[in-house]
Amino acid sequence: MDFAGSCSSFQSDLDFCPDCGSVLPLPGIQDVVTCPRCGFSIHVRDFEGKVVKTSVVFNTRGTAGPKLMEEGPPEFQGPVVDRRCSRCGHEGMAYYTRQMRSADEGQTVFYTCTNCKFQEKEDS
Repeated sequence: MDFAGSCSSFQSDLDFCPDCGSVLPLPGIQDVVTCPRCGFSIHVRDFEGKVVKTSVVFNTRGTAGPKLMEEGPPEFQGPVVDRRCSRCGHEGMAYYTRQMRSADEGQTVFYTCTNCKFQEKEDS
């Protein structure tokens, strides 16, 4: 099938819909492949001789986690904000956030004083 003569928005292989750009499903037992988004259809004979290759790549164990910039617990590695420590009065506390409550509640902000390491939390 020649897509050059059609009024298509996309110029692509047969893997993608030439009208909306969505990924087309693989040909099955039907005579046509229909785009699930816009309804464009193409006959399965147009896929004849095409080779579809897929691959799954797994990360090696232990390499997929986040890497910390420094050693130590996360509460000492966060960004520093202008917040006065309630214990020593130092201006500057590192913070990190966690979703401790249900998803429709705000997150909890944990602050750590960069001077005396005093910790406090705030539910936002």
